[in-house]
Amino acid sequence: MAQQANGVGQGAAGEKREWGHGQFQYASLCIRENPGCLFIATNRDPTGHMTSVQEWPGAGTMVVAVSCSVQKEPIVVGKPSSFLMDFLLKSFNLETSRMCMVGDRLDTDILFGQNTGCKTLLVLSGVTTLPELQDASNTIHPDLYTNSVYDLDMY
Repeated sequence: MAQQANGVGQGAAGEKREWGHGQFQYASLCIRENPGCLFIATNRDPTGHMTSVQEWPGAGTMVVAVSCSVQKEPIVVGKPSSFLMDFLLKSFNLETSRMCMVGDRLDTDILFGQNTGCKTLLVLSGVTTLPELQDASNTIHPDLYTNSVYDLDMY
């Protein structure tokens, strides 16, 4: 979860099913006690689907707990942050205009695609449901949506 590397601490928070009070204490201690320590979060997903019918606390719940404890916001490197896309674009000379972000979650996958200039395709086989997509309060709209990636005739 957190480690000391070359004198600079790195505290990370992400989804882990075995989190307990000891891990929160350790993360908080590492971030507070190491000058220059980076607090890195994989994502802020509030929930995750551990089964097709159950939502469980996602990585975002762990991030919020650590953030509250240390009174510091993390560097979020996962979706919808553009951190990963910036790295890929620089490293591989890619163009987002030729990419399509495919995902099952509006607030991470589709928002990531929109924030980085990609076309977006929402698959309804995961987190987001058709009623949620069509809800009048929803402000995130993919370019396309389908029930499943199996609907795509790629061959």
